[in-house]
Amino acid sequence: MRHRCRVPELGRPADQRKALLRALATELLRNGQIKTTKTRAKAVRKEVEGIITLAKDGSLASRRRALGYIYDKALVHAIFEQAQERYGSRNGGYTRIMRTVSRRGDNSDMAIIELV
Repeated sequence: MRHRCRVPELGRPADQRKALLRALATELLRNGQIKTTKTRAKAVRKEVEGIITLAKDGSLASRRRALGYIYDKALVHAIFEQAQERYGSRNGGYTRIMRTVSRRGDNSDMAIIELV
């Protein structure tokens, strides 16, 4: 039973799921927006908003936690420099998910997730 287990499994084992979410979060922070399935977008939203919250804090411990999750070291430094001025007045809600047309091959719900 998976009652009350709120982790989206995405049809993958735990190690593949974590690697997928890390890769999606890295690309979202690098490019500003990505196109993916709606379920993956909702799963990666939690990860990205946590990283931005760490960047707003700006402490050394927060920077090390972010470096342990995001693949690109230079990207983490850039996020930590920009986060306070870009998101300083916001209390969460750093991403936006917009639904798009369904995927042609399997009719999966697609979405664009972008940084606000």
